[in-house]
Amino acid sequence: MNWDRIEGNWKQLTGKAKEQWGKLTDDDFDVVAGRRDQLAGKIQERYGVAKDEAEKQIKAWETSATDSWFTKPNDKV
Repeated sequence: MNWDRIEGNWKQLTGKAKEQWGKLTDDDFDVVAGRRDQLAGKIQERYGVAKDEAEKQIKAWETSATDSWFTKPNDKV
């Protein structure tokens, strides 16, 4: 998945991000606003992991993103 697409649909994808990183707050996600570097920083802060580990988690999450993440419940597939 392309990070630009994730960033552009951040509000829609915060639920998926919350499933992955439950320790992050709504305020954290508002601050992140789809910016990858900000997300890495918040993961480091909340989970006490190094930058490379945060980046690894983000990459895995990004890779797991599917087109279904970007469809609204009322959209016809």
